Amino acid sequence: MNPPARDVSLLAIAAEDKFDPVSSSAFNAELDKAGANVKSRWGMALFLAKRYPLGGVGLAIVVIFVLVAVFAPFIARHDPLSTNPSISLSAPSASHPMGADSMGRDLFARVVYGARTSLAVGFGATILGVLLGVIIGLASGYLGGWVDLTAQRFIDMLQSLPTLILAMAMSAALGPSITNTIIAIAIPKLPSIARVVRASTLSLREMPFVEAARAMGMSEMRIALRHVLPNTLAPLIVLATAGLGSAILVEASLSFLGLGVPEPHPSWGRMLSESAAEYVRTAPWLVIFPGLAITFAVFGTNLLGDALRDLLDPRERTSN
Repeated sequence: MNPPARDVSLLAIAAEDKFDPVSSSAFNAELDKAGANVKSRWGMALFLAKRYPLGGVGLAIVVIFVLVAVFAPFIARHDPLSTNPSISLSAPSASHPMGADSMGRDLFARVVYGARTSLAVGFGATILGVLLGVIIGLASGYLGGWVDLTAQRFIDMLQSLPTLILAMAMSAALGPSITNTIIAIAIPKLPSIARVVRASTLSLREMPFVEAARAMGMSEMRIALRHVLPNTLAPLIVLATAGLGSAILVEASLSFLGLGVPEPHPSWGRMLSESAAEYVRTAPWLVIFPGLAITFAVFGTNLLGDALRDLLDPRERTSN
């Protein structure tokens, strides 16, 4: 029995497409464009850097700051806390690449060690804010009822105040220290994380795989932690990366106002506070170099966050 004419034509078209070298090369080109032919991790990193060049620049900036913070004792030739009145307000030179401040402290060493302070506070506040936001958002979205109502009213209360104002109020109440600064910056970040996790949890808890896990007898906590939470990680990574830059900026603002990291820890914001009003005209390098450090740190984290958003968001991938 001969196959229908329609099936014969479809088979002919399929065979023609299968052996058409033009279609095959175009198909392979699409695979290369999507990164399907990448085999190694270094190859994948190179592919992502080519596809998201600004994200690669942001990642390079963040890595440089992390390396500077880790190897600060090997990079800085001077003690950031030692004073030398003979070089007070000296201009940048070979021995002091960024000059010295009003107390004769090497500015390059203080900027390098300031990276440790800013990154420690930034990473600490971001991690703490994400942990608290995930706990509140997951419980609110999965349990619902009075838990959801109470959590959302608490989130509304936190969101009623601007981030910097709330951080200033908490820092003033807790007192100046690195730990208190981390807490003061983490709490204002909590609402955005909790809102995103709650929204994702509300849609995920009605999915068939959650119903199947519940039918198998899994506990509600295990379902929430093992099946619901991992599916909310993509937006969390983007928020955490973008939040790192804002945490560094808020820490610099608090230190500028005298509410952040106290002495003797070097802080970019306090360097600006000590020099901006009195020495901005006579010794502008005291303002320029700490300001550039803050600018590049925030710029790099924002570029990296935008690239991760484009990478992890399916709608952005299809539009590209």
